Amino acid sequence: MALEHKLELKLSQKLVLTPQLQQAIKLLQMPQLELSQTLSQELIENPFLEEIMEESSGEELTREEIESIETDTGSDDTESPLEKMMSTLNGSAVDEYFEDRSSDGRDLGYFTPGTIATLSYEQFASQGENLYDHLLWQLRLSDAPESIRQIGEVIINNLDDNGYLVATDEDIAKSTDADADNIRKAIELIQEFDPPGIGARDIRECLLLQIKQLGLEGSLPEKIIQNNIEELKKKNYQHIARLYNASLDEVVAAVKVIEGLEPKPARNFSGANVNYVIPDVFIIKTDDGYQIILNDERLPKLRINNFYKKLLLQKNSFSKEEKLFLDEKFRSATWLLKSLDQRNRTIYRVTESILNFQHDFFDGGVRNLKPLNLKDVALELSLHESTISRVTSNKYLSCGHGIFCFKYFFTSALQSNTGEISSTSVKDMIKKIVSEEDTKKPLSDKRIVEMFKNNNIVIARRTVAKYREELKIPSQNQRRRFN
Repeated sequence: MALEHKLELKLSQKLVLTPQLQQAIKLLQMPQLELSQTLSQELIENPFLEEIMEESSGEELTREEIESIETDTGSDDTESPLEKMMSTLNGSAVDEYFEDRSSDGRDLGYFTPGTIATLSYEQFASQGENLYDHLLWQLRLSDAPESIRQIGEVIINNLDDNGYLVATDEDIAKSTDADADNIRKAIELIQEFDPPGIGARDIRECLLLQIKQLGLEGSLPEKIIQNNIEELKKKNYQHIARLYNASLDEVVAAVKVIEGLEPKPARNFSGANVNYVIPDVFIIKTDDGYQIILNDERLPKLRINNFYKKLLLQKNSFSKEEKLFLDEKFRSATWLLKSLDQRNRTIYRVTESILNFQHDFFDGGVRNLKPLNLKDVALELSLHESTISRVTSNKYLSCGHGIFCFKYFFTSALQSNTGEISSTSVKDMIKKIVSEEDTKKPLSDKRIVEMFKNNNIVIARRTVAKYREELKIPSQNQRRRFN
């Protein structure tokens, strides 16, 4: 078979994600804090961008100046890929909203800090006390020999976030060349430190260390921890009472002592940053209905810098390289501002759609949450499901019932005699039923199913068990209290 060369022409269509379009998509899915950091970085890198200060009254470009700049930089009147992709975002209600916001000097899609004083949310980042430093401080104050303290520092470095020792004696020996006796002494030294229970290898040892520091060695609580952890988990108190020839009241008293111990001794020494949620959107109930307000309280407000935009009008003042640089930065700045505007409009429309679908929730709370999926919102807005997913990712909404992640409003459906009901509503009902039960006679999953049935909601027992586990609600036996 002879080989031959051949030329063929083939036409095909494919979507190419330009850097600008990629940036627009990234901006769309960014949470508030990340967006703020990104815009601050753009301010540093692009001379065409400047932040609008409250007292600023910078002049705006005339239409002729804009046309001159765009013509000179190679812009045309064709619709951008982002505008094509989201061309459906021109609903009249949305346009009216943004026009109203522009008329009083506010940026599109934002509200100025102080416009609604009661909606100012602060973001705090508090640094917890560092466990390593806390233990190292105690180690250096101890009167242990230097050799033991060196091993102790290795042990401290091998504690997990809960305060448990994850390294074996063999691992420590390899790191320190210490013998077994010194390793044992070093571990015992660390286990005497604050917080009680630190340096344990498992939950049993952790609780026993705390019992020892309380001076309860040989007591019933120590015996139960030492020998009956599994019975304790199952709340099989009568069996434990028979084992130790004790009364039920004595076992219950011992259990209360054990419940007062800390299974995670490093709980208050994580050293992690605590970040508080900043709502991206506020939904405010007014006499005329609900008002949607996008939050930009901590976002820099950007515009094209007057000095640099006028430089572009001086066509013969720069070299070719300088002109190319200015053109590129100008296009980048204008695209960023358009992308931000488009992001705000999209978030607004998605919020508006959620408000329409979940209107009963905003009126009456979680019990009125309806089944909803991304496809429902995507169809209403004529957008792709992936766009809705990006908009709702890592974003929060504040309303009269609290602050919720956008994805909270998208729930699966369960069938009932009166129609579909949201799985989130069912979980909330289970939580309320358990919170109101008699702790001496807690309800079984079967009984909870019967209670739902009495309210015309058909749900399987395994579904109740599944939702109960997701809510971290213990089983019937584990919820039982004896006094």
